[in-house]
Amino acid sequence: MPKMINLMVACAENRVMGRGTKLPWHIPEDQKFFHDETAGKSIILGRICYQTWPRAREDGRRLVVITSNPSLATDGVQVARSVPEALALAEELPGEIYVNGGERIFEEVLALDRPMRLHLTQVHAVVEGDVFFPEWRHIAWREVSRREGSDANFSYTFLALERVVASDKDEVRRGPV
Repeated sequence: MPKMINLMVACAENRVMGRGTKLPWHIPEDQKFFHDETAGKSIILGRICYQTWPRAREDGRRLVVITSNPSLATDGVQVARSVPEALALAEELPGEIYVNGGERIFEEVLALDRPMRLHLTQVHAVVEGDVFFPEWRHIAWREVSRREGSDANFSYTFLALERVVASDKDEVRRGPV
């Protein structure tokens, strides 16, 4: 049986998760949550996400970078040319699998018929950006946890949503409100 896939993302109400190669906000609580949650895990991410995340290789993370550039393979970093290849590599690594972006990779993973959990920091704002988290609200989800937070600039909600399988349809919760 394949491992559960964990998607880890922060996005605004308009689904923006990036501007250029940066986050469109600075939320220390979310950054800490992200780093703590992914420490020691197997991480699938695209080349740009890898190259713009300075701490990617820290804290025992095992990385699978989706890229056509094999020279990115180094100690603790494997490369894959596609999402299916990256998942196959990650299945062989110890521990949980986390997918950390980018947009196209999230889109492909959300289309899979596999058990998955979405760790979503919903930033309660509409922000400018050019990188979007794919629409997820049409997928049947069960809310596992919710925690509210805020700082001087934003309010946000930390959500954990688990994809509902066919046998659990009576417990369906469609996306966060």
